[in-house]
Amino acid sequence: MKNFKMYEADDKMVSLISDNYTVLQSLSAFGIHLGFGDKTVREVCEEEHVDTFTFLSVVNLTINDYFSRNELDRLDMTTLLKYLKASHAYYIDFQLPFLREELRNALDESSNLGRLIMRLFDEYARFIKHHMKLEEQTLFPYVEGLLIGENHKEIDIEPFSKHHGQTGDKLKELKSIIIKYLPSDRHRNNMLTATLYDIFSLEEWLRLHANVEEQILQPAVRLLEKRTSSDDVSAKILGQISSGTDGGEQLSDREKDVVIGVVQGLTNKEIAEKLFIAPNTVITHRRNIARKLQIRSTAGLTIYAIVNKLIDISAVEL
Repeated sequence: MKNFKMYEADDKMVSLISDNYTVLQSLSAFGIHLGFGDKTVREVCEEEHVDTFTFLSVVNLTINDYFSRNELDRLDMTTLLKYLKASHAYYIDFQLPFLREELRNALDESSNLGRLIMRLFDEYARFIKHHMKLEEQTLFPYVEGLLIGENHKEIDIEPFSKHHGQTGDKLKELKSIIIKYLPSDRHRNNMLTATLYDIFSLEEWLRLHANVEEQILQPAVRLLEKRTSSDDVSAKILGQISSGTDGGEQLSDREKDVVIGVVQGLTNKEIAEKLFIAPNTVITHRRNIARKLQIRSTAGLTIYAIVNKLIDISAVEL
């Protein structure tokens, strides 16, 4: 029976597991082994070199469907990625083969319906393997790059969430056929019932795994993207300051005037009127400024203008 409470670092690990046996699978994915006695969650995590806050975030989401996005900056992304990769390995290398064998033993494969069900299961297995491998080849390396400051092209995370729903639909179809249409004798019925129970358990595990990716990983990635983008702009500006230049090429006086106009919040049309030039000329200047400075945001141009004394900081609305 689950005990719905928010677990904390000073709670006993054995109590957490006893109250919520479904967390056992999470332990293995985090690299935490049984035999921890009466130690607290913090003590066990520290001994196993697992970030305590990240562990508790996953556990409390699994148990209570709760995670505060206000605490995203406390997550250890290396720990989270390790957990997700290990969860994939458990599912692909152990859970799917185990369930397939269990289903095969429970079915009469000499019947057309039995063969059809095995085909449906194999299609489902291929689909979810493809989904998990796609995450491992695309999403996870992207996050790892963000962690070390690599400036990757931003990827769209939303399709990964859509795949979660599609995997659930395929599993529901398989369950429905077994429940509604599969005839069996008493012995085979017991085997099918046990297999069906494991399929339901698998469905719940997948739901919880998808929750971790959607409720914790995805918002954490978006936060990383913002930080990386901000750090990238700052690094470019600091490099310009230290070299005493505007970047690869010097800005012309007219381009500096355009920068000042942008920082002051003027539109392209207003800048054009102020400088007595055409709006299209302003657009051309802005393209050249972005190319020379590699800075495209107003915030970045504001910092550039301040440090290069094009405008006084007191005149900027912060």
